[in-house]
Amino acid sequence: MAEPVLLAIDEGVARITLNRPEAANAIDVHLARALERAVHRAAEADGLRAVLLTGAGERFCGGGDVRAFAESGDLAGTLDEILASLHPAIATLAEIEVPVVASVQGSAAGAGLALVAGADLVLAAYSAKFVMAYTGIGLVPDGGSTWYLPRVVGPRRALELALTNWVLSADEAHEWGLVTRVLPDSDLSEKTEAFVAQLAAGPTRAYAAAKRLLRSSPSTSLENQLALEATEMSAVGATDDGIEGVRAFAEKRQPRFAGS
Repeated sequence: MAEPVLLAIDEGVARITLNRPEAANAIDVHLARALERAVHRAAEADGLRAVLLTGAGERFCGGGDVRAFAESGDLAGTLDEILASLHPAIATLAEIEVPVVASVQGSAAGAGLALVAGADLVLAAYSAKFVMAYTGIGLVPDGGSTWYLPRVVGPRRALELALTNWVLSADEAHEWGLVTRVLPDSDLSEKTEAFVAQLAAGPTRAYAAAKRLLRSSPSTSLENQLALEATEMSAVGATDDGIEGVRAFAEKRQPRFAGS
């Protein structure tokens, strides 16, 4: 049996691939556990500078494995088992300080959509579709989608997605702010790799600080946020990358960031 999640780390990029293409990369207990292991290994990797999340085959992720749910004989127990691994994996992805990029082809449904919503940046093929799907089978959203989606698309649109299971096209997902860029299907893989390579060559410490600041802002007063910005700016300004970036600009050349 093939590994349900693949992990490859090369030149600072951790590539995490959902690997059940015959089942639309649907999440069962085995995939959830494998994803948790892969995410933790990526988070602990030395020299990590970017994470790329993809799905093997024609679809990114079809959500939970509903067929396995139906055959389990203990739906609540099966769901508990999956979420016991899936939710820690998503929490760890959120804590990773380097950019997390999702590349979406085919469809992202249910927990697959949650993975997309939790990524920092999302590249999608023109043909990609996005749908919550949970209430369509009498269940409720999980995977952090009820936390991420109101922040990404707004509370009204998030509730519409949850209650109506409206299927978003890639263009609609881009318009709503769920997707960063929409690309021709034939270009998705190549342009994703170029995009991730560009991020991996960037100022890792500055990226981490920017992520922290932007995620803290919805629950922080302006006064406190200004103080946090000042603290982060001072800290990053003392790093090799901060010094290199300013010096390169003054010298009219491309910076060479070392991630430190």
